[in-house]
Amino acid sequence: MDNKVQKHIELLVKRYPQLKSIQSQIEQAYLVLEECYANGGKLLIAGNGGSAADAEHIAGELMKRFKIKRPVSKEFAEKLAEIDAVRGKQLADNLECSLMAIPLVAHEALTTAYINDVDGYGVFAQQLFGYGRKGDVFLGISTSGNSKNIMNATVVARASGIKVIGLTGETGGELAKVADVAVKVPEKETYMIQELHLPIYHCWCLMLEERFFGE
Repeated sequence: MDNKVQKHIELLVKRYPQLKSIQSQIEQAYLVLEECYANGGKLLIAGNGGSAADAEHIAGELMKRFKIKRPVSKEFAEKLAEIDAVRGKQLADNLECSLMAIPLVAHEALTTAYINDVDGYGVFAQQLFGYGRKGDVFLGISTSGNSKNIMNATVVARASGIKVIGLTGETGGELAKVADVAVKVPEKETYMIQELHLPIYHCWCLMLEERFFGE
């Protein structure tokens, strides 16, 4: 792992010493994400309650600048200007390159229709089946590791050639048993688990941004 990327992990465990024991899990999950994006894949994210908010938070950090500027290419800027000299110039100045991430919690019409018409526990599985492609990554966030809708989504992911990262609590639950990489934070209380999830996924976002947009 490049030193410029590794520094973010080192800062994470310095700020949160309790995460030292799972540093290798955090690094392994990052490498799965790096491989996905290097090969043109995308990240699909799901969770419930506070973890649903985390799913949207992660997508927000990846789809636009987190800390590093992500300007569009010169070639794309020129195409924009050719199409519309005024709007194209503004867009070229303002658009930011993305690492594609889709929060499966954010599509209210689709999710409520599926829950109403079919099955509440299959709502993430349905979206994963529709959006996911081989080579993508599914990040399932579950403090218990036993969320039924997350577990259903992992079945679809594995059948589709989509790697699974589980972000859980200390016990890991069922999710840890089926995930390609399970990151099990050393806490048992839900809110304490969630408090450690945030710095971990911020670290991943920083590492990915450094890898793909850093100088």
